[in-house]
Amino acid sequence: MRQHLFLKQSLRHPQNQRWLKKLSLKVLLNWRNQRRRQPGEVKITQSVSFKEETNVVGELPEAQKKALDDLKQLIQEALNKHEFTTPPPPAKEEEKPAEPEKVEVKEEEKIEAPSTSEEPKTAEAEASTPPPPPPVVEEKVEVKEEKVEEKVEVKKEEEKAEPSAAAETVVVEKVAAVDEDGAKTVEAIEETIVAVSSAPAAEEAAPAEATPAEEPKKEEEAAPAAPPPPPEEVFIWGIPLLGDERSDVILLKFLRARDFKVKDAFTMIKNTVKWRKEFGIDAFLEEDLGDEMEKVVFTHGVDKEGHPVCYNVYGAFQDKELYQKCFADEEKRAKFLKWRIQFLEKSIRKFDFSPNGICTIVQVSDMKNSPGPNRTGLRYATKHALSLLQDNYPEFVAKNVFINVPWWYLTFHKMMSPFLTHRTKSKFVFAGPSKSAETLFKYIAPEEVPVQYGGLSKDGEFIAADSVTDFTIKPTSKHTVEFPVSEACVLVWELRVLGWDVSYRAEFVPSAEDGYTVIVSKTRKITSSDDPVISDSFKTGEPGKVVLTIDNQTSKKKKLLYRSKTKSTSE
Repeated sequence: MRQHLFLKQSLRHPQNQRWLKKLSLKVLLNWRNQRRRQPGEVKITQSVSFKEETNVVGELPEAQKKALDDLKQLIQEALNKHEFTTPPPPAKEEEKPAEPEKVEVKEEEKIEAPSTSEEPKTAEAEASTPPPPPPVVEEKVEVKEEKVEEKVEVKKEEEKAEPSAAAETVVVEKVAAVDEDGAKTVEAIEETIVAVSSAPAAEEAAPAEATPAEEPKKEEEAAPAAPPPPPEEVFIWGIPLLGDERSDVILLKFLRARDFKVKDAFTMIKNTVKWRKEFGIDAFLEEDLGDEMEKVVFTHGVDKEGHPVCYNVYGAFQDKELYQKCFADEEKRAKFLKWRIQFLEKSIRKFDFSPNGICTIVQVSDMKNSPGPNRTGLRYATKHALSLLQDNYPEFVAKNVFINVPWWYLTFHKMMSPFLTHRTKSKFVFAGPSKSAETLFKYIAPEEVPVQYGGLSKDGEFIAADSVTDFTIKPTSKHTVEFPVSEACVLVWELRVLGWDVSYRAEFVPSAEDGYTVIVSKTRKITSSDDPVISDSFKTGEPGKVVLTIDNQTSKKKKLLYRSKTKSTSE
């Protein structure tokens, strides 16, 4: 009643948006209609059914083939440039600190002391007349002029004898001149000598006018260019982005998620690869995150097309202790999300991703006893999970079936719809409590549906390969089921009526005319509080048939499920 008043008042508020008014009005109408119907019944408008498309490239339309080829080309270029895992280096930032060093070396090489009448000038000293350098080091290397002159004369004689040593003569002469004035440090002189002496013989024979700054450029031009690095390899769910037909299946998922817009799909792939690396998917794939969530999310059986079925039981969060463990704070919500992603990753790793194989799942969300919208922790976690799954796990859901849907969840779904793509919303199916089992049977065979959801799948005599027959019993009518027996054996059968509230009886009728009918189970009334499934058996030594009679005296039709098999008497 409080929600009804709140919505009614919100409609009168002048600042409310138009879409909220329409939404609130629909909720009020649904709430009023629910009051008029029987408890638990909600009329839900189903979305348009979505048909899964082929993953065989040869069967795609030409426009989709071209989009796939264009996307593969973009990915190949990105792999060649290592754009997925290695970001491009900031070239400008790295070059800036190196520039001052180069300038300092050049200045030191070009610094020369002013010439005197006693000191002979070289060709290099005559060509350039720079200003006198400022004093750098207080300590000066004392060198006598006589010794310097002797060294210069010796070097000049060596130049005449050995032309290849001309570069070394200039350096020594510069050293002597600079040392005399104390304008250059010993370390700078040593660097200059090493740089010149380590030059190749071909450069030593070059003319004196060649500056030291040009020598490294010549060395770089002469050095062979380094071969480009090989393309990087990027894997998603154990499959390379490019490689074989399995890669095409993955790329088609991203293309379909973006309506075959190539650039948008390429951006989505790059963001997914980045997110998986930051989230550390491969690192925590085998991590033990606890088992308290096994009753909340689990896989059970397959649908009629072979897709694995994943069940999400939101009613389990009515347990306050479990709710606190999962949604009490941001850290616990992050752990829950991590567990949910790990569960999904393990399920996806079981797919072979072949073009004709199964690589999608069916989601069944049980909303029975689900916490209401006032549980903000669950609401925020659900919204965050939907966003991550839609952005990083495209086209992995073949169908999303919501069962036992309460009326308030429709409002929540309307609020979440703007965050979902049209393709995602087209896969949603909603069913109220009275239609849940019937809705599941449209997509999943009864022998694959767990007992708690109206099926016959449980531990016992029967397995999923033992098919189930279903029949609708009309109001105020009887229906009989016959199991023929041709030889001595043990007949085993299972029987279920959804909602029960019917009478049940079983008897054996022999084929012989003079035989006697054997009562296997007396007539008894079965209600919804009894066991949901009747499991019975009968051992016979002669041919005949077992006849089951179900009497529906109610004004509603009933869904009947049954199956049987025979075993030898020795078993």
